[in-house]
Formats: sequence, structure tokens, C-alpha cells
Amino acid sequence: MNLYLISQEQNNDWNTYDSAVVAAPDAETARNMHPGTGGPVAWGKDHRWSYGSWCRSVDDVEVFLLATMVGRKQGVVLASFNAG
Repeated sequence: MNLYLISQEQNNDWNTYDSAVVAAPDAETARNMHPGTGGPVAWGKDHRWSYGSWCRSVDDVEVFLLATMVGRKQGVVLASFNAG
């Protein structure tokens, strides 16, 4: 399992996530994780988890490998939420 920093700069309004540290097996899985749920983002669906609090497109997600580790399950480790 790897630790990734995922971030986006497209949606910077109130009640949005700008970044998160997630545990995922690869960068593509990390890119498709939602910082609020740890689950996959339903790209192209018009609902709160894909548009309201995160970015609109998988292409807007930046991914940076932080570390490789053993014994961690997949999911969100830490998220940055801009409450309004």
C-alpha cells in the first residue's frame, strides 16, 4: 500500500476539499478516491460527492506519492476541508 497526497485547485469554494492523504495500492486508485468518503468518485454524475465538495474531473486531481508502507488498509488518512 502507498500513501498519496491528492489535491485539486478547480473547486475552491466553501464546503470543499482541497486535498487529502490517502492510502491506495496505486496512483490511479488514489486519483479516483473522494477525500470525504474514501470511496470512488462517480465522475460525470451530478451529485454532491463528485461536484459539490471535490473537483469535476479526474483530470483535475494531482497525485503525489508520499511513501510506501506495509499493513495499512485502503482509505483516507487525512483530509483538508474548507468549511463555510
